[in-house]
Amino acid sequence: MNAPQALSRWSREGSSRVPFWAYTDPQVYQRELERLFYGPHWCYVGLEAEIPKLFDYKLSWVGERQVIMVRDRVAPADQGRDSGVRVIENRCAHRGVRFVKQPQGSVRSFTCPYHQWTYKLNGELAGLPFRNGVKDGDSVNGGMPADFDLKANGMTRLRVAVLHGLVFATFSPDAEPLEEYLGPELMPWLDRIFKGRTLTLLGINRQRIPGNWKLMMENIKDPYHPGLLHTWFVTFGLWRADQKSRMVMDAQGRHAVMISRRNDGGENRQVTEGVTSFKANMTLKDDRLLDVVPEPWWTVPDPGRPGESITPTVTMITLFPSVIIQQQVNSLSTRHIVPRGEGEFDFVWTHFGFADDTPEMTRRRLRQANLFGPAGFVSADDGEVIEFSQQGFSQWGEDGSTLCELGGTDCAPTEHMVTETLIRSMYAYWRRVMEL
Repeated sequence: MNAPQALSRWSREGSSRVPFWAYTDPQVYQRELERLFYGPHWCYVGLEAEIPKLFDYKLSWVGERQVIMVRDRVAPADQGRDSGVRVIENRCAHRGVRFVKQPQGSVRSFTCPYHQWTYKLNGELAGLPFRNGVKDGDSVNGGMPADFDLKANGMTRLRVAVLHGLVFATFSPDAEPLEEYLGPELMPWLDRIFKGRTLTLLGINRQRIPGNWKLMMENIKDPYHPGLLHTWFVTFGLWRADQKSRMVMDAQGRHAVMISRRNDGGENRQVTEGVTSFKANMTLKDDRLLDVVPEPWWTVPDPGRPGESITPTVTMITLFPSVIIQQQVNSLSTRHIVPRGEGEFDFVWTHFGFADDTPEMTRRRLRQANLFGPAGFVSADDGEVIEFSQQGFSQWGEDGSTLCELGGTDCAPTEHMVTETLIRSMYAYWRRVMEL
């Protein structure tokens, strides 16, 4: 699809009505891969905690391209400046074979089984059979050209940036430095969770959701639905419309943070009347699932109000286009979005804690993680409604569009959750980059 054609299909001004074809058109999806996932954007790859030792590796994804995150040696001169984390595309430079198959492990080098090309952990070609041919008496048969350069024929190496143990990578030489990409509006909220702490890996869940990948970004930029869709949220006060909340976005509208503070739940008729998910008499057989213990790092200077402090119980951070970082009371996780075509995506949950957690806090984080993940008491709802959304878009065709006008049609930050401004801001950015 060329840009003028697409532009004529999205003729309405603004971003409050997103055409259904933005979720269903295969050509639009291919354009997203090239401009977003493989273009000048930083994509989440994993946690440093997943490759804790020298030579450890883990397979991950940037868009539909499989990559290897690996911990390499660091030269003495680069100590303190180089994390040692490399990200290389899992594709042999010789015949294009995707050859690393084990999802994680420990290796000193990578060798393609097809023709035995061997690579260093940074992706450089280390050697190959018969480079200088095979002697046959006084002559030599075959071999690579005399000017064949090992350094020019390695695996594709991505630029890597590590922030507080979070590993990001980009195929693009044009992406700005990671902290500039994230922006000053977002950085305080990432610092709040991660800065100065060593992460520990608690577990991983995976699921495949039959919906367009953007629907999950929308879902976590949408404060409207949690107190309506999720019984757990509205009944037990984890997230609902009568809480103190704030919607923060970066200057370009692509990244965001939804911030809220838990209340005691119960019935507030202004936000529960007529809400079918609210169960006034619902109680827990095991109330340890909501054994919430405030942590010292929750309270920080308020980035939006100098001289004041803020103590959120929930921060949902969306870093476009590939990851969500969740703090929901004591549960912490990253959620990696891996697109699998215009109509489905893989969703990888990585639950983590901190090295100085007590055993009791680790158990608490794991118990509360039952609210999330593929079969989570809360998150199972989201996977289901995303599937319903994709089904609705697909049955309609070219002419339909979503309506996203709660709180108006602008793209401004707000001090409440009765808004869809973060979704509108994301699509305003998406439309610019996609030239739609």
